[in-house]
Amino acid sequence: MANQDDNLLKKIVAHAKEYGFVFPSSEIYDGLGAAYDYGQYGSELKNNIKNFWWKAMVQMHENIVGIDAAIFMHPTTWKASGHVDAFNDPLIDNKDSKKRYRADVLIEEYIAKIEGKIKKEVQKAAKRFGDSFDETQFLATNGRVIEYNAQIKSINDRMKSAMETEQLNELKTLIEDLGIACPVSGSKNWTEVRQFNLMFSTELGSLAEGANTIYLRPETAQGIFVNFLNVQKTGRMKIPFGIAQIGKAFRNEIIARQFIFRMREFEQMEMQFFVKPGEEMKWYDHWKEKRIQWHKILGLGEDNYRFHDHLNLAHYANAACDIEFNFPMGFKELEGIHSRTDFDLKAHEEHSGKKLQFFDPQENQNYVPYVIETSIGLDRMFLAIMSASYKNETLEDGSERVVLKIPPALAPVKVAVLPLVKKDGLSEKAREILETLKFHFNCQYDEKDAIGRRYRRQDAIGTPYCVTIDHDTLQDHSVTLRDRDTTKQERIPISELTNRIEGLVSINTLLQKL
Repeated sequence: MANQDDNLLKKIVAHAKEYGFVFPSSEIYDGLGAAYDYGQYGSELKNNIKNFWWKAMVQMHENIVGIDAAIFMHPTTWKASGHVDAFNDPLIDNKDSKKRYRADVLIEEYIAKIEGKIKKEVQKAAKRFGDSFDETQFLATNGRVIEYNAQIKSINDRMKSAMETEQLNELKTLIEDLGIACPVSGSKNWTEVRQFNLMFSTELGSLAEGANTIYLRPETAQGIFVNFLNVQKTGRMKIPFGIAQIGKAFRNEIIARQFIFRMREFEQMEMQFFVKPGEEMKWYDHWKEKRIQWHKILGLGEDNYRFHDHLNLAHYANAACDIEFNFPMGFKELEGIHSRTDFDLKAHEEHSGKKLQFFDPQENQNYVPYVIETSIGLDRMFLAIMSASYKNETLEDGSERVVLKIPPALAPVKVAVLPLVKKDGLSEKAREILETLKFHFNCQYDEKDAIGRRYRRQDAIGTPYCVTIDHDTLQDHSVTLRDRDTTKQERIPISELTNRIEGLVSINTLLQKL
């Protein structure tokens, strides 16, 4: 379990704003809660993440195709999917602070504190025993750790039971039994727990009286399910096959906080993989492995990821887990992998009266496929990359720098072209080089200030390579290529520049590792 680092999150929020990655929405009107605008570098990074996911998911798989479904859908879609009746959060208010919380999150945060105590016990023992320390044995035999784990199990069992049976009073009792206090007021003066539907509703039609209530989609998955037959038939797809989609989703989150981690308007990258019933667990394990591999090749640190199996399964799932990332707020969900059974297609069959089945020529029969879902929050992925990339460094000469060590293939700007000085024909030569490079990469040109300050600006936005044009360039037709991470510089011919940078920043360098 990771320690929370609120200070790091504050630094990232400030850096993101100062350098054009993320701005508060409608800031001139004092902003809008839990809504953010992506700035010039943020939108580039976001597009690069989308491109990497899409290519890894669609381009690299013969049996996965992509769609882009409408945000507005027929209202019966959400009845069939269960969102009208069951898309609720259990909310509890503190009477003294007037703050509202998700009851299950309060309990999960209490469990996280117990996990923190276990971690401290492990650290103390590791210090005491040194190299001879056996963590697995210690966790299995230490009395305190066993007691803490028993507490966690007991709390989880009670929460799971209350959530599954919708006994909201049991959730309140559990919060009271654990002595959970409001983080703001410190008081334990709680209201009853109530359910709150998270969908945004609006009206379709020119006259309000005759309008139909429709919803902004709370997820992108249903756009895939209602198009199952369209894609299967037009693409002549055979089971197993997948449909991928990137798109906006909307949830009226009561607790929208922690910067872009939880927002009311967010973007999802989802793939629904249709399989033969009975083979779903094989494919569930397959996609767990494929997805964690996709994350790890970015080089953000293998220890920053872990799987977390769901105790409280959604009504449609027979297996579910999260890939959690070590954010500044601790380990939190980054991507979900779910075995959704045939719940969605069967529900849409029932509500639409249309058959949503696959004819299997080998089996000579029709069946409703089972579905494995992989669903990742694009905004959370953005925050994960910013969190792992943000570094405060002291260089060899004693100077300090803030650098974003974003994976080069995802960096907003790939190369900065910098003439050493503005005179002696260096600017003209630099512009000439820029004209060639901009056909291949997102480039930036900068000739203002000392070269050291210009390097710092590029470090702060995560530009992996700087090309410096000096007086020797005019004679030897070579330039200096500076590496962001090592600050090392090497001299290379202008004629080799494009190929060299391409080999360092291309998304293919990542895709080849998959």
